[in-house]
Amino acid sequence: MGATESAIYVRISQDREGAGLGVQRQEDDCRQLAQQLGWTVEEVYADNDVSAYSGKPRPAYLRMLADLEAGRIRGILAWHPDRLHRSPLELEHFITLVEKHAVRVHTVRAGHYDLSTPSGRAVARTVGAWARYESEHKSDRIRRAREQQALAGRFHGGQRPYGFEKDGVTLRPDEAAEIVKAIDGVIAGVSLRSIVRDMNQRGVPTATGRSQWTGVVLREILCRPRVAGLSSLHGEIVGKAEWPALVPEETWRAAKTILEDPSRRTNQRGGTVRWLGSGIYVCGVCGCRELRASTSGSKRKHAYRCRARDYSGDPGGHVVRSCEDVDGYVEATIVERLKRDRVTDLLVDQPDTAAAAASLRIESAAVTERLDQLAGMFAEGQISASQLAAGTEKLRTRAGEIAAELAELGKRSPLSLVAGAPDIERLWFGTEPDRSDGLALGARRAIVDALMTVTILRAPSGRSRDGLYFDPEYVRIEWKA
Repeated sequence: MGATESAIYVRISQDREGAGLGVQRQEDDCRQLAQQLGWTVEEVYADNDVSAYSGKPRPAYLRMLADLEAGRIRGILAWHPDRLHRSPLELEHFITLVEKHAVRVHTVRAGHYDLSTPSGRAVARTVGAWARYESEHKSDRIRRAREQQALAGRFHGGQRPYGFEKDGVTLRPDEAAEIVKAIDGVIAGVSLRSIVRDMNQRGVPTATGRSQWTGVVLREILCRPRVAGLSSLHGEIVGKAEWPALVPEETWRAAKTILEDPSRRTNQRGGTVRWLGSGIYVCGVCGCRELRASTSGSKRKHAYRCRARDYSGDPGGHVVRSCEDVDGYVEATIVERLKRDRVTDLLVDQPDTAAAAASLRIESAAVTERLDQLAGMFAEGQISASQLAAGTEKLRTRAGEIAAELAELGKRSPLSLVAGAPDIERLWFGTEPDRSDGLALGARRAIVDALMTVTILRAPSGRSRDGLYFDPEYVRIEWKA
């Protein structure tokens, strides 16, 4: 055989910029080494932004092992032995394959990585053990540093949080506004799915630059304590943070309570709601809110049909009505009402919650301080373990009650989404043909459901007296407020 057919393996644990510069530098150095050895490089295996210490699968590394097992590789080049392994278990598997297929291993920084002799394998295992120690020691230092930063209310690193700059403290106004808008929608009754759909339609980018949001990603962002200016550690709130709050704590807790409600979660598949009255309008025959939009006829027009007919096996008798006609009439009616009566007059009178929320936040801080005091008293032997357990349980129960009370204070009517708007009609319908700059569908649905009951009555077939198929006389609107 002439020149050794070799492969290069490169890896970097963290690539914060996502540019792959670290692995590229490793590859360049390995190619220079290949020239010195007279080896030909047939393949480059790169795991970018993947830690060997974490235990997570490394796709390129696993592919390299499969090619090594298949006899496609006679030599391996790496920048340093620790690029290949940080786990003794991985190293032993690697040694077995290298011995079996007589593969030669060289590194840029440590020279020939001899795994063919007992002494060479002993050196490799020693180097691997020290690499493991270094990783564990580094991980422990990072963990302790992050704990201290969290307790001090400082940003403790990681991926840039949505709504903030890389320092985790400076606001990014456009993203922060999206969080506030989403929080306001949730506590006003707008579904998370509708909010996600609206953000995707408007092309709002995620923190990583992707243009598509998912409910899982948005829910995680909205439920983070940092939204309320709170610092957390291992999922527990540990105090105020140095970054500004995007919404008051009670508002955030209200949204979090709603988003984490198991009854709102669903594994059912199905498309996003696209019509105003789906699941809201009432069938005038059976009284069920089972009207859903579907298409029929040669023109494929959308119409509301009562699904209760399908459940009962009754082939007819329930209502069917044009989606565009009914929604147009309902929206025109509700906008006229909102224009005629001040929205603030339609809102249910609520006491000023600011003082109550402030009092609860002060009590919450006192509970946290008391928990710390109990822990200190136990450490100094001033109280027994049973006293510590009893006091902790009582204080944690009160902390849960305070969180629930704050969440209740943060709830609000969906009409708050349009309160104070100088032009209700423009806000509702927008100015663009696709209504992209108007009120999102989810918000409109929440307002309709809060303000009125719309019942679709059975209507005679054919045209009405004025020559039109749609007759508003057969749409009954009952105001709730």
